[in-house]
Amino acid sequence: MARRPTIKDIARQAGVSESAVSFALNDRPGVSKDTRARIRRVAEELGWQPNSAARALSGEHSGAVGLVLARPAHTLGVESFFLQLVSGIQEVLAAGRTALLFQVVEDLDAECAVYRRWWAERRVDGVIVVDPRTDDPRPALLEQLALPAVTVGETSPPSTLSAVWADDAGTMAEVLDHLYGLGHRRIAHVAGLPGLAHTERRIRSLHAEAERLGLGPGQVRSVATDYSDAEGAAATRRILAEPQPPTAIVYDNDVMAVAGAAVAAELGIPVPGRLSIVAWDDSALCRVTHPRLTALVRDTAGFGRLAAEELLAVLAGSPPRSRESERPRLEPRESTAPPPAAY
Repeated sequence: MARRPTIKDIARQAGVSESAVSFALNDRPGVSKDTRARIRRVAEELGWQPNSAARALSGEHSGAVGLVLARPAHTLGVESFFLQLVSGIQEVLAAGRTALLFQVVEDLDAECAVYRRWWAERRVDGVIVVDPRTDDPRPALLEQLALPAVTVGETSPPSTLSAVWADDAGTMAEVLDHLYGLGHRRIAHVAGLPGLAHTERRIRSLHAEAERLGLGPGQVRSVATDYSDAEGAAATRRILAEPQPPTAIVYDNDVMAVAGAAVAAELGIPVPGRLSIVAWDDSALCRVTHPRLTALVRDTAGFGRLAAEELLAVLAGSPPRSRESERPRLEPRESTAPPPAAY
């Protein structure tokens, strides 16, 4: 295995002292302009890179930011949202030569333990926090550690951390208004993980808008899942087996919506003839399924870019702030239509 070049190697090759190399590579006074240029040229020829751990211990930036996902691992491989989000984050970080340290953990306690370890080891300069919870312990911990952070989504209750967010409540109201306008009066919501702040906002918005439209609790309801296709299918099967099944179902992601459409086909329930389906996030799955699924379209990668830009701004000294992302746009397709008169 090739040995990594060191400051001693650069000093020997450039014919200078190790202290001169240190001054030159760290932009400190003590060497002439020509000597600085020669040292940097030699360092580049040798393929030298700064030791991030040593730089962190000396109080300098690590050159990395962190992202931890506390989600069931089996749900991440089938959900496109996080892949697109990370691609947007990485696009911004790569342009600034900042590394992304990514880790998947079992639960919130494990995520907090990762933050403490990263802080103690100076592994990252800041973190991007996803999936804000109700009564979330992470903002207080990050504030205590003085670890710069940006949350993707609004925390509940609000924190002093920077946040980028989308209007989940307004979007859910728009979806319900669309289905109500088509004539649907029995509507189910197959939601994601309970306890997530955005899940709770969507549920509250669904019921508030239903009440405004004159729909009772028995006509509109939500069912929690883990976002997986298996639980999405199981929830759909239970809902459609009820004596008075809904005529429309809203799913909190594309994977569950496609799984729900498959269950309806298996049960001989035509979409949209007897059941209308809406997917919260659009993807290729929604566009290749027959019939094509009505979905909420948004630039998820752009959401990630916004989060990364905001974290870099915080690291550069900008004060915390809240930035709203582009609101998802409902795109009606073949999976939504008026319910039959008999239903």
